Amino acid sequence: MIFPIGDNQVQGGAKPIFSYLFIGLNVLIFLFEASLSPGDLDQFILTYGSIPLETMNGEDTFTLFTSMFLHGGWMHLIGNMLFLWVFADNIEQIIGNLNFVIFYIAGGLAAHAAHIFFNIDSTIPTVGASGAIAAVLGAYLIMFPTSKIKILVVFLLRSFQIPALLFLGFWIVQQLISGVAAIGPATSETAGVAWWAHIGGFAFGVIAGFYYRSIQGEELERFKQRWV
Repeated sequence: MIFPIGDNQVQGGAKPIFSYLFIGLNVLIFLFEASLSPGDLDQFILTYGSIPLETMNGEDTFTLFTSMFLHGGWMHLIGNMLFLWVFADNIEQIIGNLNFVIFYIAGGLAAHAAHIFFNIDSTIPTVGASGAIAAVLGAYLIMFPTSKIKILVVFLLRSFQIPALLFLGFWIVQQLISGVAAIGPATSETAGVAWWAHIGGFAFGVIAGFYYRSIQGEELERFKQRWV
């Protein structure tokens, strides 16, 4: 398995307060989930997870937000938070704190829209920050394509650095292949990963990345000259 564990850090700009607050909030909510009995946890997920069919019927639309902070297990949480920790801070430092919050939530909603489009009749709850984080990855690809991503190759017990363009390009190709393969009615067997939420969030992030690069291009290049 391969995990990102670091990247080139920009110096200056906004303090990435919300990047780390979102990590803390996700962890705290998961710890609460872990404290519940199996039955209570199932009910909690049904109540606060996002169910496509209910959303299409105009029911419990608040779950489009709450589901972004729920996770289905330790590995789900750790993987998402690792990606958020590595990639989000540079984005927030460039676009600012409030803009980052708006961008992150909007990315999560775009991810939901893509997932619902391909699973319109599903009654299976969707949980996880993956869609919003995918938006972060899309924006990062456009804004920091030459950043060096430090990856850990677990079976080799070694780390390497590769360009963000290569790492994130491979990531989205993998999502697209899996997403196309998973097209069809959602079942408990096929709904383990919301591939189209990842794709939709990433696409939103790419568009946002081009927007932020167009309005903050000079500042962005200035930050890149101070990589650490």
